[in-house]
Amino acid sequence: MISLARRRLTPAETGPALHALSAWTPADAPAGGLHPGDVGWYLRLDDAAVFLWTDGAAPVAAGFLDGPVLRVSAAPGADLGALAADAGDLLEPGNDWSDGLPVPGWEREQAGWVVMSWTPRPVRVRARPVADADAADRVLVQRSAFTGSTFTIEKWHAMKRSPAGELAVETLVRTPAGEPAAAATGWFAGVGRCGLLEPVGTAPGHRGHGYGRDAVLGTCAALVQRGASAVAVLTPSSNHAAVALYRSAGFTVLRENHDWVRPGRDSAHASV
Repeated sequence: MISLARRRLTPAETGPALHALSAWTPADAPAGGLHPGDVGWYLRLDDAAVFLWTDGAAPVAAGFLDGPVLRVSAAPGADLGALAADAGDLLEPGNDWSDGLPVPGWEREQAGWVVMSWTPRPVRVRARPVADADAADRVLVQRSAFTGSTFTIEKWHAMKRSPAGELAVETLVRTPAGEPAAAATGWFAGVGRCGLLEPVGTAPGHRGHGYGRDAVLGTCAALVQRGASAVAVLTPSSNHAAVALYRSAGFTVLRENHDWVRPGRDSAHASV
């Protein structure tokens, strides 16, 4: 008999959720829901709250509300029906999408996310690891690459101080003149498990020169050096520029994921 319980974790309490997500991460690209790196990137936010579902003492799922999207990964063999019934308490009007957890009565979203995977191979790139002294430039690239980004140095430090901080692998690519041009953050899930890229960005004024590709490859190589079996990345299928970037770095398309959406809602939504 299932005895399902849900606990709300503060950023400092997310260790058990991260350990569970790492244990559930396969050697190839995850099928959907969450990678520990998704939680790691989320923990840059002061109000981050991660939910951990347990059956007795055993974790059976972990997730969080990413703006309007409920993102959940469950343990192999978990009772998704029971999880969805309990998660319904979190899905208020406005929380109209679900990634990784089928919600009864909801529909598949038409817009999809391309899942791509990189197989380890030797690389030579201009990317360098991000040190504390590079934090301001790492933040500058993020803010210039993504319109409306709220990333700050304080949030970068919050991410690095979190229980997921040790899983982060970041690289920065500079121009010959030393200007920060591109950056990528990767996430380690354990030896023999698939790593994740989240996020990747190139400053608008430096696009088209291979800087983004070097950031991607440098981060992938660093993840493999730690023991990752492969590296995955997800991007909206409509983002043709991103898909082309990852293809140029040697990624191959594995599949396309479709979130669940509340009936009557516009099927298109932006990544938060």
